Amino acid sequence: MVLLAAIDQGTSSSRFLVFEADTGDLVTSHQIEVRQLFPEPGWVEMDPNEIIETVKECIVKVVEKLERLGISPDEIKSIGIANQRETTIVWDKETGEPLHNAIVWLDNRTSDLAEESIARTSSNSKDEFKGKAGLPIHPYFSALKLRWLFQNVETVRMAQENGRLLFGTVDTWLIWKLTGQHVTDVSNASRTLLL
Repeated sequence: MVLLAAIDQGTSSSRFLVFEADTGDLVTSHQIEVRQLFPEPGWVEMDPNEIIETVKECIVKVVEKLERLGISPDEIKSIGIANQRETTIVWDKETGEPLHNAIVWLDNRTSDLAEESIARTSSNSKDEFKGKAGLPIHPYFSALKLRWLFQNVETVRMAQENGRLLFGTVDTWLIWKLTGQHVTDVSNASRTLLL
């Protein structure tokens, strides 16, 4: 039997699902809730370590379920990732430790930065970069979250100055923690406002 798997890391939970490749039928899955943190009004954060630990736990639980079904996890031939694409995570490339909580796509702390950025455009329009980046200037996307982190979090600035800063969306964080590779794909990168 050929199996395909998916990591689904969302705003409220992490899941790992396994499907039969030929039929698309769900074989088994496991889901764990993930906490959202609200340190200030309008701010939404998540603990990056909780994100990866819940994903790992879901994988372990699914492997156990497969084995109870008499199915080898070696039958999984490919694993895809679905995730919250605009959530921003920064970490130290030497230690692998997060430098700040993940700033979730729902977070509005960069509203003022968005307005300032729009005011500095030649057209005074949120759509100034849409032709190049495909997105409007908006707090939703990662670029302004990253700018906020540089302006407000000393450890992020220091890591950047020392060549130790890594940035990514949730997919990048998961792949880094699971494989040691700092990569993303265009569907996630396109939601950063940095392309």
